[in-house]
Amino acid sequence: MAQLHDLTALEQGDAVRRGDVSPLELVEHYAGRADGVGAFVTTTHDLAREHARTLSQSGRPADAGPLWGVPTGIKDLHPTAGVRTTFGSAAYDDFVPEESDDLVRTVEAAGMPSLGKTSTPEFGSPCYTEPDVAPPAVTPWDTTRTAGGSSGGAAAAVAAGLLPVAPGSDGGGSIRIPASCCGLVGLKPSRGRISGAPRYGDPVGLATPGTLARTVRDAAALLDVLEGRRVGDPFWAPPPTTSFLDACDREPGRLRVARFIAPVIAEVEVAPSSVTAWEDASRLLEQLGHDVEDVGVPIPPDAVADFETCWAVLTALSPAPPGLEDRLRPLTRWLSERGHAVSGPEFGLAIGRLRQHAAAALAVLAAYDVVLTPTLAMPPVEVGALRDDADPAADFAAQKAFTPWTSAWNVTGMPAISLPLHWTDDGLPVGVMLAARPAEEELLVSLAAQVEAAAAWVDRHPPGW
Repeated sequence: MAQLHDLTALEQGDAVRRGDVSPLELVEHYAGRADGVGAFVTTTHDLAREHARTLSQSGRPADAGPLWGVPTGIKDLHPTAGVRTTFGSAAYDDFVPEESDDLVRTVEAAGMPSLGKTSTPEFGSPCYTEPDVAPPAVTPWDTTRTAGGSSGGAAAAVAAGLLPVAPGSDGGGSIRIPASCCGLVGLKPSRGRISGAPRYGDPVGLATPGTLARTVRDAAALLDVLEGRRVGDPFWAPPPTTSFLDACDREPGRLRVARFIAPVIAEVEVAPSSVTAWEDASRLLEQLGHDVEDVGVPIPPDAVADFETCWAVLTALSPAPPGLEDRLRPLTRWLSERGHAVSGPEFGLAIGRLRQHAAAALAVLAAYDVVLTPTLAMPPVEVGALRDDADPAADFAAQKAFTPWTSAWNVTGMPAISLPLHWTDDGLPVGVMLAARPAEEELLVSLAAQVEAAAAWVDRHPPGW
């Protein structure tokens, strides 16, 4: 018999709109499901119940979106008023902010009760989610293996049926990596599509919020909730011509698809399952009437050092409270030391060179509508396989080998989406990644929805579903 979590997020929203289920009933259903995947650092079930009751008492507003009344969770990088927010760090284990950031307020205003803070690694830096403040986030397809990171908790929650849909954030692949590990749709929008207000903590422009969902339409609907410009934003994308959800119902037309599989940021042998997923996706796109062409890697090896310089400085911009530096993880301390060693002019030059690399890549790819690569170089690895507290440099190198493509589209600012199109013989999910020109999310979700219709995955559930 079907249960509420079997429904997509949009189907749950429709049920709320029709009066078949209340926001409180949805909250109670999800609050009663056990977290066996390390999804949450802090749960907020009582606050979610209070929010759901308020929604029912006030009634559905005339301008309510299709996800009104549907529960979600907030990544533990987003300050949430009155709720423990750790940023994935033991240095902030008991931190309770007085104010929420704009993403939290936006989700609340959209009528989406939050069931808690989803797990993230320290300051969202690693591509695995193994914080000191919570158990490791694992993929429900094999709970000995990582859910990826840094939005690992959000992905684990959605994949295990603990949340219908969830926001994440992505500075080097942090949405698309866990989407691939957990068999989900992970959508990183264009730079500036979602405001970074009020903190604007990334002066480089690599990071952006985005969405994790079981279907393309759910991911697009949550993007409709989150997108929008704020006064003072340093980057912004032009407003869409229609909702991203509506774009999912639009035929993409015949597209030119560029593809490459050579790793961008690391010399690593690509696992056969990732190659197969990429080749199968290429054939599927051709069967759908698109032209698929091989291209060279559009970003040169020189860009890697500049990206690492910026990544280290960004890590150094997230210090521990005074006197609690010893609580930071070895990787964070190592990256922060690298960041503090960078002079102001060196940082400025690195940002400038990244801009130049991005411009050159965008020029090379301008003739193509989308770009196809694998999402990851291998299926989800065992918990602890990437982490190396004794040798943070080896840890960082292992992360690069695991994720040799995702950060390229953070550098260019292009929207990118990971789709769960392949599973290994032993049942592990393997994603493929599509990226579009900047600000062309409408085309990207239109194509992704077409692919999903041809190779639907929504009824494929992990053990314990």
